[in-house]
Parts: sequence; structure tokens; C-alpha cells
Amino acid sequence: MGVSKSILFKGLCIVLCIGSATGSYAENRIDTQRSDAPALSAYGEYAIGVRKLEVVNPKQIDILALDATKAKPNPLPTYDRPLTLEVWYPAEQGSTGNTVLNAFIRDGKQQVELHGKAVRDAAPLETKKAFPLVLVSHGYPGNRFLLAHLAENIASKGYVVVSIDHTDSTYRTQAAFASTLVNRSVDQLFVLSQIETMAKDEGSFLYQLADASNTGIIGYSMGGYGAVINAGAGITEQAVNSKLSAPFGTLARHQTGIRDKVDSRVKTIIGFAPWGMNYRMFNLDSVAIPMMLVAGSQDDVSGYKNGVRAIWEGAKNVDRTLLTYDNANHNAGAVMPAPEESFVFDEALGFDVSSHYIDAVWDNARMNNIAQHFVTAWLGKYLKNDSDMQAYLDLVAVSNDGVWAMGDDGKPKVEHTYWEGFPHRTAKGLRLEQLPAAQ
Repeated sequence: MGVSKSILFKGLCIVLCIGSATGSYAENRIDTQRSDAPALSAYGEYAIGVRKLEVVNPKQIDILALDATKAKPNPLPTYDRPLTLEVWYPAEQGSTGNTVLNAFIRDGKQQVELHGKAVRDAAPLETKKAFPLVLVSHGYPGNRFLLAHLAENIASKGYVVVSIDHTDSTYRTQAAFASTLVNRSVDQLFVLSQIETMAKDEGSFLYQLADASNTGIIGYSMGGYGAVINAGAGITEQAVNSKLSAPFGTLARHQTGIRDKVDSRVKTIIGFAPWGMNYRMFNLDSVAIPMMLVAGSQDDVSGYKNGVRAIWEGAKNVDRTLLTYDNANHNAGAVMPAPEESFVFDEALGFDVSSHYIDAVWDNARMNNIAQHFVTAWLGKYLKNDSDMQAYLDLVAVSNDGVWAMGDDGKPKVEHTYWEGFPHRTAKGLRLEQLPAAQ
């Protein structure tokens, strides 16, 4: 009995669509290293473990319980604020086991599998010297897996990396933006203190593994907003009193002259597309630690010239670097590749879910590899005091201006100015600009 080609095609389509929806055909790699990846993006010498933790910050202001149309309650309502953490860490060599991360995507409904190198619950490496701590903070909305490619990568190079699910700001808990404004930087420092306590607890897997006194913060978008505050920036009076701000002046806790000084445990920050300056949120005079900022020149969320670049120009009391992906938008460098299951239009959201991840010009894996490279150099310089990393930062400002001039012996000629660590013909469409303190 014959079967028409149209029926066969429809049957094949059904099978493929069902397979895609269930995730059975999706691999979703977060550890991709393209052939054109710069040198420092390669994974490091350490095996990697990953574990989930739950912590609770007690008696925090309950922003969701406040109604700006009514009288200010006295006292302000509080609640115990839960935070879920994902921790990547150096593990015992030869660790084997489950390497899948189960993560919800932007629609907040579908959970997918992400595949990397970290082994779930692997035994931590026994070490005589604790590893620097790096905190990772997602955007609004986001979750602790959005920068998983970066967290796993730098953990392999000798860091304990803790990524935070920020309550009221994840795909599944997204609520009033005011909660993010008030809580983001507080979450970051609270988690730092929690990890510090665990690192001193013989019953914790982090015992003597993480050095919280030597911490860097990496934040994307609203995570970058929190990181900039923790670098010392104060919220302006204009922002505190804005009708669009958190009610009853609750944002004043971050205002210059009111909040405490920069936490001495935080040595540097890296901000991917940090939000806020385009809304005149920051007073940058009090920024007190070095920072690297990463942006797309076409960022239409955080702004480029009046946003990320303005932070870089305005933080005049510290050394700072700005990495720009020319023609990239808000996702530049930070966001993992779009899960295969996200390529679907969501009626409730009103857009294709994949658009939360992808860039119109740049490939995500390419952007990720470049980010891994420069983050490795920056953290190596400021958290490990590795002087060799400076060569990867002292570059001609515009990558396209670099000259490739290698001799027959494989050594660079005098006129060679190509970006260090980038293979020939690959340092394109980028800028790395530096400003020293007081400039």
C-alpha cells in the first residue's frame, strides 16, 4: 500500500516537533569552544563540580507589600528573603557523573537540559590555599544559569563561582521592578557573607575552599546595576525620589553619604551591560575599586553612550576598562546560547523566546568565548595578581587596527600589534579601551 510524500513529510514533522518540545533532541552546550576562540577562553586545569544551595536573608523589607498610594507603614513590613544558589568549584580530578543543568528558560514554564563539563555534587578538590570567590548576578528577568557558560569556564581556572537566583527577578518569580532596585546589591553582599561562613564550617563542602576576602562580582544588566553599587557608586537623590522608583524612599539605603563604604572583601567587579546610568541612577564619584565593563555599541536597554560608556567615563577615581562589541545589542558577551527549545513564539510574552538570548549580529558562542577570554585576564590580574595577564589587556584600542606581523620563526616582528591571544584574522569588530584613575 503506497503512502503519499505529503503524509510522510507531515509524520516526520510531528516526530521532530515532539522531540524538540520534550528536549530529547536538544543538547544545548554551554561549553562550546569555537575554532576561532581567543587563547584564554580555553578551559583551565581543574575538574569542575557544581552544587545547589538554598540560603535565606532574614528580615528584609517586603517591597511587594508596599502600596505607594497609601500612607507609609511604620515599621515597614519585612520578610525572610529566600535565594537559590548554584556553585561551581574546582573538584577532584577524575570526577564523573551527571553533567546536566536543569534550567527554566525565559517563558518561565519550560525546563530544559543544559550540557557542560561540571559534575553534579563532585567531591571538592582538597587544597592548601583557598580559591578566590566570584559572585554572578543575572538580569531582570533571568536566573542563575543565564551566565552558566562563564561560571563553569572560570571555575575550571581555580575560582569558586556562586551564581544567584534573585527572588522577584527570575523567570518564574518576576515581580515588581522596585524589588530588584532595592535588593540586588544587598543580595550580592549577603551571599558573599554566607559563603564566607560556609568556608569556615567544617561541615560544609566549601570548607577552606573559597576565599571570601578576595572576591569579584560579575553582573549582567540589573546584576551589573548591583555590582556598580557594590563598587561604590551611590544612588542619586533624583533616583531615590522618582515616582518610578521604589516606594517610600526605600532606595535611599544605597544613596551616597548614607550607605556604608565599599565592602573590603570585594576587589573588583565586571559589569556586562550594567543598567542604570541611562536613567541617571548613579553618582560615580564614590566608586572605589577597579572595574571592567562590557557592552554592545547598540544596547537599547542599558544604553551605550549615555549608559555603560558613561559609567566607564565617569568612574574617575579607579582604573577601568571598557570592552565593546561593535553593533551588538544588550546581550553582548554575557548570555549563553539560546536553548533549542526557546525558538518558539510565546503568546503570553508576545515575542519569540529565543530573542531573549540571541543577538542580531553576533553569534552567542563567539561572544561567550571572547568574554571568557577577557574575564580570565581581568580576574587573573585582580584576584590572583598574575602579571602575565596584563599582556592580554594592553592592546591597541580598536581590534581592526591591529597589525599581524609574524616572522618565519613564529615570533612577532616589531610592527606586530595584533590583539594578544587572538588567532590571525579573528580580532575583528571589538574595542578595548582603558582609563586610569583620575582620568
